[in-house]
Amino acid sequence: MSHERPGDGRDRRGSPGQADREAEVGEPVVRGDPAITGERAERAARFDPDDPESLAAAADTVRRFASEAVAGDDNVVMLRGAAACAALVRGHGSYKAAAEAAGDDVQVSFIRKWARVHDLPESVRRHVARGHIAPTAAKHVARVAGDARFAIAWAVLDADLTVREVRRVASAVNDGADPDEALRAEGVTPGRITVELPPDAYRRLRDRASLENREPGDVLVDALDDY
Repeated sequence: MSHERPGDGRDRRGSPGQADREAEVGEPVVRGDPAITGERAERAARFDPDDPESLAAAADTVRRFASEAVAGDDNVVMLRGAAACAALVRGHGSYKAAAEAAGDDVQVSFIRKWARVHDLPESVRRHVARGHIAPTAAKHVARVAGDARFAIAWAVLDADLTVREVRRVASAVNDGADPDEALRAEGVTPGRITVELPPDAYRRLRDRASLENREPGDVLVDALDDY
């Protein structure tokens, strides 16, 4: 499966409930947002898989990215490298052809892993850019499909999962385990989140839950559904 063409090659942006992107390949949706990357947003590179010159720039970016000379701990640079990998795959039609375009030192597995990171939903990639989810953890989140991506990503935020734990959960899910059960095996309670509310909102939440004989979480779920 190393040399296959990945799906239809289109990114899906990942609106609520979607586990993949809908934005165009190489579009700097997250990297181009000043709220996330500040002044760097103006310099965010866009890679067009239908433009030979842009593809050449993507190949150069991937070569440098694979050499680790420009990556380090810079999450935004890593997302740029992931975007370049995805553009190469789309432009050349397969992981193998993308790796060949990037150069002899770039492995198919490298292209595949980072192109999948680029395919993560925007809500997840924003936390990668902010540094809340390490790119090394994001690579394992990207190994799974569907809502399991959200389950694991949010567990990284709410339960402080380590990269090793994320890898184990992703492997278990790919072996057929239910995502929630895989998380419980690592000591995580799926769905548990600590929320800090303004005192007035907190009192109203508690009051509403008590009057309706419900748990506060149930009231919040209704509010989210209405939203």
